[in-house]
Amino acid sequence: MAKKTTAKTEEVVVEEGVPKTPEVTVATKTPKKKITQAVLHIQATFNNTKVVLTDKGGNSIAWSSSGALGFKGAKKGTPFAAAKVGDILAEKAEAMGIKEIEVIIRGVGSGRESAIRSFIARGFDVSNIKDMTPVPFNGPKAKKPRRV
Repeated sequence: MAKKTTAKTEEVVVEEGVPKTPEVTVATKTPKKKITQAVLHIQATFNNTKVVLTDKGGNSIAWSSSGALGFKGAKKGTPFAAAKVGDILAEKAEAMGIKEIEVIIRGVGSGRESAIRSFIARGFDVSNIKDMTPVPFNGPKAKKPRRV
């Protein structure tokens, strides 16, 4: 649930009669419920990095991805893009009052670590990190033998 912002401009007239530049005040909507613990799901592929912030029950609170931030093509899979995604979600989590997170990582992309580092840099406590990357047991079905 993202914060809604509205910008209001007011024009103030100074004593000399010259109008001052308009001041912009931002009104932010506060979240409905305060959450102190959350789960951070990171899906890091070679082409993109998706990050979802959920509560303990698995209900999503906020999400973002490299593509949603405007990165295009091969730049979406970079660690820099993943750090920017983590930074934006950390900002949203701070506004909601989240203090502690658990991290679940899926995938083998290069943005795995940098998304977590941006949360740690913001001062969040990381209680545990789980790697839940799906690994096939037998792999794909083998080709049938050739008849000669």
